[in-house]
Amino acid sequence: MKHNILLPYFRESVHEAGCDEAGRGCLAGPVVAAAVILPNNFQNTILTDSKQLSKKNRDKLRLIIEEEALAWAVGIVDNNTIDQINILNASILAMHKAIEQLKIKPQHLIIDGNRFKPYGNIPYQCIVKGDAKYLSIAAASVLAKTHRDELMMQLDREFSDYFWAKNKGYPSKQHRRAIAEHGITKYHRKSYKLLDKQLSLNF
Repeated sequence: MKHNILLPYFRESVHEAGCDEAGRGCLAGPVVAAAVILPNNFQNTILTDSKQLSKKNRDKLRLIIEEEALAWAVGIVDNNTIDQINILNASILAMHKAIEQLKIKPQHLIIDGNRFKPYGNIPYQCIVKGDAKYLSIAAASVLAKTHRDELMMQLDREFSDYFWAKNKGYPSKQHRRAIAEHGITKYHRKSYKLLDKQLSLNF
C-alpha cells in the first residue's frame, strides 16, 4: 500500500516535536500521548497515521522511531482523571506530560487535531489529520498507539473477561457484552456511555 509522502517539518531549523494521542474513544484504560523530535533528515516510506498501519509495521516502526528520534517520550492519563476533567482535557494533559519528559526542549510543537492548550511559552500549530501529513506527528501516533496497546495487554491479564488484548478497550460488541454480563472494572471510564440500550435490554 503506497502512502502520501509525509512532510519532514512544519518549521525548519528548529527542534520541532510532533504530538498525538491514542485511546480517546475507548471505554476503558488510559489515554496515552507521545511527543517525538525527529532529525530533519529522517526518512521512512512506511511511516504514516498509525491507524492505517498493520500491527507488524507499527511494532517495526516503534523500534526505528525510538532508536532514531532525537528525543521521544510518552505521557499517560488514567481513566479516573479522564472522568474528572473530560477526554479532551485529558488528551491535552497526556501530551503535556509527554512534552515535559523530552530530553531536548522543543522550540516548536505540531499537534494532531484542532485543540490544544499552550505548553509553557513554546509556540505550536494544530494540524487536522496531522498524523497523515507530518513525519513527527505520525511517529508520535505510532508510539502512542503501541505503548497504549501494550498497557491494555497487561490489563487484560488482570481482567480477561473483557477481551482487552483484542479490543484494546474500544467499544466492540464483545466488550459491551462483557460489561453487561460482568459489570465494570476499576479501569472503565464511568463518564462514558458504557452500554448500548439494546444490550442492556438483552441481559
